[in-house]
Amino acid sequence: MKSTIADGIHYFGRSGFPLGVCRVRTDATHTSSHPHDLTEVEHSHDFCELVIVTCGIAMHMLEGNAFPVTAGDVFLLQGRQRHFFSQREDLDLINIMYDPEKIGLPENELRKLPGYCAMFMLEPAYRYRHRFASRLHLSRVPLAQVELLAEAMERECEGAAPGHEVALRAKLLELMVFLSRAYTATDTTEAHALLRVGNVIGALENDFARDWKVEELLAIAHMSRSNLMRVFRKATGQTPIDYLVRLRIQKAMGMLRSTDFPITEIALEVGFNDSNYFTRQFRRMVGMPPRRFRLLKG
Repeated sequence: MKSTIADGIHYFGRSGFPLGVCRVRTDATHTSSHPHDLTEVEHSHDFCELVIVTCGIAMHMLEGNAFPVTAGDVFLLQGRQRHFFSQREDLDLINIMYDPEKIGLPENELRKLPGYCAMFMLEPAYRYRHRFASRLHLSRVPLAQVELLAEAMERECEGAAPGHEVALRAKLLELMVFLSRAYTATDTTEAHALLRVGNVIGALENDFARDWKVEELLAIAHMSRSNLMRVFRKATGQTPIDYLVRLRIQKAMGMLRSTDFPITEIALEVGFNDSNYFTRQFRRMVGMPPRRFRLLKG
């Protein structure tokens, strides 16, 4: 089967703001729900798609693997993943499509939520190993709340009134927080495994200046060193310590732009006890020393 590329221009509305909402409904003839409906066509895209199954059942074909979905399932499809739905029976979906970089999501704030780390960062990477058992599944009441949020986003997309971009971003964040909290309450073994690593990421984000020891992170995760390193690297591409150093450098960049604090003071504020080590790490990650970076802030 030849895969199709879904172009964001067809889904992001007249304004071009990279966040859109599309509904998919299944009737007896599987009529297309909108002009660019690729539900039953293998496709990929370069944006994220949050899928909310509101009714019915189907098989979700993802990168050659088949996963059954049913009403209440909510999961994230990251860019470039080939997928489509087959064997649809009364399947209704709400697809929320967005480009996280172009709409400026506050990732550092979101990562303070263990449920966000687990659902939006870890679950997509571990979906195959867990055979989709680590997905979020909502009961009827929270699913109805999610539908109301999605409907409000849909109205903003359709109306495109002045300020709709701000409203859409705010509602997406509200939805993400709601789903992250719901994921934290998930009772499956597979979800708990991801939440343990999510707790580590959240701890680092919430207290980045602390002098963390690997043993403390292992205690938070309730995992062996090898397991934590493997799962953490698969989710973030880094070890926990590398992640922490990058987080501190990012915080320091913000302080260099917004304050006149001495560089030594900034280094201490973000968790570096040695200003020379801070400068070396800053140069390695940013490509220039902090003093030169500060001169460019204007």
